[in-house]
Amino acid sequence: MLMNVPGIITDFGGGGGEGGDEEKGEVSPSVKNGSRRIIVANQLPVKAFCKDEKEGKKWCFEWDRYALDTLILQLKDGLSPDLEIVYVGCLKADVELNDQEEVANFLWEKFRCVPTFLSLDLINKYYHGFCKHYLWPLFHYMLPLTSSHGVRFDRSNWLAYVSANKIFADKVYEVINPDDDYVWIQDYHLMVLPTMLRKKYSRIKVGFFLHSPFPSSEIYRTLPVRDEILRALLNCDLVGFQTFDYARHFLSCCSRMLGLDYQSKRGYIGIDYFGRTVTIKILPVGIHMGQIQNVMSLPDTAKKAKELKEKYEGKIVLLGIDDMDMFKGIGLKFLAMGHLLEQSPSLRGRVVLVQITNPPRSRGNDIREVEEEVKRIASEINMKYGKPGYEPIVCINGPVSTQDKIAHYAISECVVVNAVRDGMNLVPYEYTVSRQSNNNLDKALGPGFNGERRKSMIVVSEFIGCSPSLSGAIRVNPWDIESVATGMTSGAMMNDSEKELRHEKHYRYVSSHDVAYWARSFDQDLKRACEEHYHKRCWGIGLGLGFRVVALGPNFKKLSVAHIVSSYKLTNSRLILLDYDGTMLPEDKVDKAPSAEVISTLNGLCSDPKNIVFIVSGRGRDTLSKWFSPCPELGLSAEHGYFTRWSKDSDWESRPVPADLDWKKVVLPIMKKYTEATDGSSIEQKESALVWHHLEADPDFGIWQAKELLDHLESVLANEPVVVKRGQHIVEVKPQDVSKGLVFQSLLASMQSKGKSPDFVLCIGDDRSDEDMFESIASNNSLPDNAEVFACTVGQKPSMAKYYLDDPAEVIKMLQGLSAASTAMQLPPKSPVHQVSSVEDLSIVKNHASFV
Repeated sequence: MLMNVPGIITDFGGGGGEGGDEEKGEVSPSVKNGSRRIIVANQLPVKAFCKDEKEGKKWCFEWDRYALDTLILQLKDGLSPDLEIVYVGCLKADVELNDQEEVANFLWEKFRCVPTFLSLDLINKYYHGFCKHYLWPLFHYMLPLTSSHGVRFDRSNWLAYVSANKIFADKVYEVINPDDDYVWIQDYHLMVLPTMLRKKYSRIKVGFFLHSPFPSSEIYRTLPVRDEILRALLNCDLVGFQTFDYARHFLSCCSRMLGLDYQSKRGYIGIDYFGRTVTIKILPVGIHMGQIQNVMSLPDTAKKAKELKEKYEGKIVLLGIDDMDMFKGIGLKFLAMGHLLEQSPSLRGRVVLVQITNPPRSRGNDIREVEEEVKRIASEINMKYGKPGYEPIVCINGPVSTQDKIAHYAISECVVVNAVRDGMNLVPYEYTVSRQSNNNLDKALGPGFNGERRKSMIVVSEFIGCSPSLSGAIRVNPWDIESVATGMTSGAMMNDSEKELRHEKHYRYVSSHDVAYWARSFDQDLKRACEEHYHKRCWGIGLGLGFRVVALGPNFKKLSVAHIVSSYKLTNSRLILLDYDGTMLPEDKVDKAPSAEVISTLNGLCSDPKNIVFIVSGRGRDTLSKWFSPCPELGLSAEHGYFTRWSKDSDWESRPVPADLDWKKVVLPIMKKYTEATDGSSIEQKESALVWHHLEADPDFGIWQAKELLDHLESVLANEPVVVKRGQHIVEVKPQDVSKGLVFQSLLASMQSKGKSPDFVLCIGDDRSDEDMFESIASNNSLPDNAEVFACTVGQKPSMAKYYLDDPAEVIKMLQGLSAASTAMQLPPKSPVHQVSSVEDLSIVKNHASFV
């Protein structure tokens, strides 16, 4: 095999082992200096063709510069000219196995492209099977309700999809320097690739942009591998969508299926995922202005435009350019054209719809059905309204050259984009630029056409991504044939001054939001999203596509049982504060009463005279008294500290706050209204507070109603001595000066007044109300300098606490370790010879050892 230019690349380096940033393979010298952008897409932006010559076959390659949809090549215009771009993807050619290594070397040397050679069988299952016939329809809101209506989920096609993504990942490993390079993954073909990359390099910098729609949660949740794909996208640092609707659907899926909430902060939307913030970006793709303007200046374009002008002389040309696809609405567009001619006899013979149809990107029965339908409708309308010299619908089967497309744009009075669902669709943008003045086209099209071409009209479906940005377009419902026909009539007959104003508005937007702007903005946000990578400690957990990285602050660490037991044994005055729900009891447990294990552990801690142990909870005092009656020495702080008692035999004390609770008469009716309107919500009435719960409600609606309730209550209670707070699935109204932080301060002051200032403080909690305790402990200056302080949250999440434990089971295990240490220290001294005097003592020591 011969190449058109000889070249050999430095041997690719091997990848490192699983899951380590430090385990990097060797890379070529150019990799080692400075960061690069590795663009990963299903196809490379390279044209490949093979020539037969005397010496044998000769592969030739060139950039696919004049394909209007070659975004991955165009996006480099938005990046620094000094920045090296590496492309990873499939070639649009079938290269024999014996030639693949030489082709790969040549493409790297001359184009900085890394080809992923997939077998024909894998392509059929991965691309045609899973991507185009399953994911593509699903993401465009089409469910395979019957075997004849779409393709149902096929596990073998899914495994092929995963295998193909793994091949892409292996190619990225060959060239990446994970400390410096940024990876930008394009579109739905590669949605599980982020997990594979993150598993190899926990601090890899990864962005993903979805060019297709993202469906609503009702559609997406039908996907059998929904969690795997969601978690894979969350292994990115930045995830981009074309519109807010698509981003909103993704966020809703994360909330409903993974229980993840998002926050909007300083203009950015972020999801906290195991300590990492995944940024969500909304940024519609633009077009390459320079490329279209260059094509407009080509002689071939002018020649073609002149021929088309002469062909359609005296006609009003409406233009459609679409892929042959079931979602492009071509048949609906033709029906609207028929309705237009039926309702407006004066336009018969004057209006022509030119439909350029690009070849389908996949094959199957659905494509054949669409093709047959389109031909049938066009034929019927042409037979009914056509006459010699006039054909209402002109069908042009592509592919057509870029010059031909621009020429058609230039002579068309209106473009009609009637897709029933589309991710973006750049045809209206290309049309707008093509209708701007150009010397080459102006000369070819004759006098007076210059001014005419500074106007344009767009009829656009409201279900495509570019619709929100085209404020001057006529938006239509593609399913409403009459509405589309009316829009097409308006587009054809609107006065010139109105067309000029709309054209100017669209051109201003399109020219300022081109593909360079899109790439530059995404790249800047990707760098910003990755800034915290080396400020956190990371490690991987989970198997397969459930893998994720846990990222924690440098001072936020897991509480070691051995460490806390060691400190515990060296101290003499201890204060232990424990939240209950979510801390000692799993939230999903139906029976909320403490188990025998919890009671035994608490009694073990309370039996040590050096300990003061308190349950600090938001629950009412009657409930806590009943549940913890088997613990006579346990202190209880109910309703976030409004009521406190030191032991079972002592009286309840209340906070010195105003006793007037008349505000309840205002709050309770409001909460009842929200409860009636929100299925699954409930009201908890405490002595000092009212709490609205929405844990069992629809996740999205519950959060929305909670925000509304919060605003409502804050407005009506502005002059009342109360605080309205949102917690985990709750909205609570309680008196001012009542918080868990004040509980700590009160107990500390009481101990210090008795000369027992604590030299050991342990505080454990899991939600926002417990953060008050952590903050109060962190800011307290009255503890002894040598005091051992352990503020610990449950779950790996941002917190004022310094330590964390994963779940309530680990909390109980740690408390059992402390209890065992107390028991061991209270044992009578043993003689040197007989260290253990009984089987019972031996059991205690063994238990203690198991915790330490």
